[in-house]
Amino acid sequence: MRRANWACRASGCAASCRATVWRKKLNSAAPLNLLWLQSGGCGGCTLSLLNADCRNLFDTLEGFGIRLLWHPSLSEESAQEARRIMADCASGATRLDILCLEGAVLRGPHGGGGYHRTTGGDAMMALVERLARVARHTVAVGSCAAFGGVTAGGCNPADACGLQFESDTPGGLLGKDYRAHSGLPVVNIAGCPTHPNWVIETLAALASGLLDASGLDAFQRPRLYADHLVHHGCTRNEYYEFKASAHKPSDLGCLMENMGCKGTQAHADCNIRLWNGEGSCTRGGYACVSCTEPGFEEPGHPFAETPKIAGIPVGLPTDMPKAWFVALASLSKSATPKRVKENAVADHQVVTPAVKKTRWK
Repeated sequence: MRRANWACRASGCAASCRATVWRKKLNSAAPLNLLWLQSGGCGGCTLSLLNADCRNLFDTLEGFGIRLLWHPSLSEESAQEARRIMADCASGATRLDILCLEGAVLRGPHGGGGYHRTTGGDAMMALVERLARVARHTVAVGSCAAFGGVTAGGCNPADACGLQFESDTPGGLLGKDYRAHSGLPVVNIAGCPTHPNWVIETLAALASGLLDASGLDAFQRPRLYADHLVHHGCTRNEYYEFKASAHKPSDLGCLMENMGCKGTQAHADCNIRLWNGEGSCTRGGYACVSCTEPGFEEPGHPFAETPKIAGIPVGLPTDMPKAWFVALASLSKSATPKRVKENAVADHQVVTPAVKKTRWK
């Protein structure tokens, strides 16, 4: 019962019913073996994972029927023991149900993967390929593993790429036609870093057999979070509606028009499923950089500036025709209440809402 409560908390406050279904499906199932590898990246997704809404990460995974074979930062095994675990998985001596990779694959120099070798001397790229061929599910944790991410930025001297994408182009290390033994492509839990509960809920869905191809979007991200926009639930939405914009980071207004915010375009539920149950980038006063999207690391403009043409932001909200945006923005600004207009360019509420009777009589 205690583990069940942790499982519900780990999958988000709105997912208790799903957690109940998962547990029923897992009652008679053998535990799934999970192997987690780290490649070219900062390790930030693992650090984020340790902030999951659960008391004990390992017990939570076990509660969902997942046994962690090895993690480079969290496991106690020696290098020799870790190599044995990987060899057993590659040979089939140990069943590999879920292969997770954190960090981009480093293919350089000259496509040999020599820039990243394991303690056994093998190229990490070759090891990942071998393990992906036998894995029941293959999961890219973070935007680096999914699309190349920050590691592939600039001139990309390490020839970094994602498992099945190179930025927004299908391919990557495993190729666009790769399918794990489950029939699924690489599941891309994109984010920089990933929200910890995106990871746990995705792993739980895989373990229970509730995640199929229909549960992935065009970039193979789990729709459980990618069907939302960062804009959804943003505390600055009133300012957005009236196009009352911030002009500097400390302002309360909408960050889209001047400060580079892409929350109306970024696929994630950051303002619905809050980080650490408390905040998000926009709630902390920083613009959304759309870190779940391929190529976010090189937007072509400074992160905290909004590129414009003739005064109109280039990056318009998802599904919003330009003509409609211009018309609505003009109308909204003309109707902006004094309270919203003045608070938008202040670092605290300077005009409070008017007190007004709300009953009809």
